[in-house]
Amino acid sequence: MTQLQDPVKEAERVIEHASRQNIDLKLIGGLAVYFRCPSARSGQLSRHYVDLDFVCSRSQGAKLKDFFISLGYKPREVFNALQGDRRLIYNDLNNSRRVDIFLDVFEMCHKLDFSKRLSVDRDSYTIPIADLLLTKLQIIEYNAKDMNDMACIFLDHDISDTDDGNHVNGGYISEICAEQWGLYKTVTTNLSNLKAHVSAMNVDTGSKKLVIDRIDKLTGLIESRPKSLKWKMRARVGEKVKWYELPEMDKEVVDSGVMTTKQKTEN
Repeated sequence: MTQLQDPVKEAERVIEHASRQNIDLKLIGGLAVYFRCPSARSGQLSRHYVDLDFVCSRSQGAKLKDFFISLGYKPREVFNALQGDRRLIYNDLNNSRRVDIFLDVFEMCHKLDFSKRLSVDRDSYTIPIADLLLTKLQIIEYNAKDMNDMACIFLDHDISDTDDGNHVNGGYISEICAEQWGLYKTVTTNLSNLKAHVSAMNVDTGSKKLVIDRIDKLTGLIESRPKSLKWKMRARVGEKVKWYELPEMDKEVVDSGVMTTKQKTEN
């Protein structure tokens, strides 16, 4: 079965096939922002997408191995043999595209457990908006694309304390940050940096104000949330001990498998 060249249509195809096989596969990453945010589909905040990133239940990991092969994807066999209980990687050789699937836990700069969140918003192709935002806010070495993705989320969704599909659940985010000082540190730093990024963006003044107001609203919820004893003890140590991971080794494994079209031409 041949993959579609358009990553948006291919993501839809994969998820619809998964649904027919009772596999609860949810998009994360830039494409998930595209599906959730009208502002990401055109205009100043639109961008190019390549890879597909998903979260799925660990209990369905065995089914996924055959599922992606049936859709024409080539497994990253060594990586999957070593890491297959928590993460799987497949390649679309026709389009030089990678598919990355996290099983229950999204683990990059920080660890986010989505095992109880995959069923929150069953009607969507993506994980809940709050979780999608967290996957961006946990990044240490972010780029302009990450910042623009977050700006899209704030522009198109207000902050509330519910997972209704239309709002960012600020109560949920603040609860997690009140338990983990390291995540709190990264999230609040990135929210501050995002305000500066938005202020310099080439978008209208009203949109800038809306995004900044919502960033301030979420930041206020995070700061006002009572912190756990574990959080307070870790806060005493502060930045003397590193509070995040940089997935350098993982990046090497992920990037080393598929030649780009340019590389194929040169070889």
